[in-house]
Amino acid sequence: MKFYIGYDYREHEAAEVARLSLARVSGMEAEFVEANKLSAQGLLTRITDHRGQDYDLISNAPKSTMFAVSRFLVPLLCQSNYALFTDCDMVFYEDPRRMLPEIEGDCAVYVVKHQYEPSTEWKMQGLKQTKYARKNWSSVMLFNCQHPANRRLSLRDINERPGRDLHQFYWLADDEVGELHPRWNWLVGEQPKPDPIGIAHFTLGGPWFDRWKPAEHDELWIEAAKQTKVRP
Repeated sequence: MKFYIGYDYREHEAAEVARLSLARVSGMEAEFVEANKLSAQGLLTRITDHRGQDYDLISNAPKSTMFAVSRFLVPLLCQSNYALFTDCDMVFYEDPRRMLPEIEGDCAVYVVKHQYEPSTEWKMQGLKQTKYARKNWSSVMLFNCQHPANRRLSLRDINERPGRDLHQFYWLADDEVGELHPRWNWLVGEQPKPDPIGIAHFTLGGPWFDRWKPAEHDELWIEAAKQTKVRP
């Protein structure tokens, strides 16, 4: 099982906490999914307007992170076995390899199937909150990279399909999208706190932002930053 974390230089501190908290609970290293590097390698060719909030011209919609689309390259990057992708605004409390005995069936990807409407119009200090079906399903994805259904997801599709199609797993039938236990993608500030926590997802933002307004559960991220020595 390989691990991939979306990287956005604007959230470097959050990405480091995610990477190091994963290493702390699992002893495993994660690879950052960096759009700039993937573009330089010719794998990511989508056009983005960087004036103001990043705007994906193919999707005709804003995007809140640089890895909004590049996450879907993970099956191509990994090629075999299982690969876990997560956003960068995560804190790991359990070894994600514990997902494997829990999953059922032979699915192409496994996600926490959130059924919710975002409670705020804005997130991450002024970024527009985009609403769409299957919101946040793609923030934690356990890919079965050898599953034949994932071969339908081509490099051309990743670069030319609207982001909303990708985030709704357009290339898969419903029964090819399996389910993870909700503790593996707890939406902090949007859902009740699970016990135990597998992965805490600070989807609305967190204390790594300079002008962050203190919110419930900030202490969880701050404590993780101290434990991983990202902050003194």
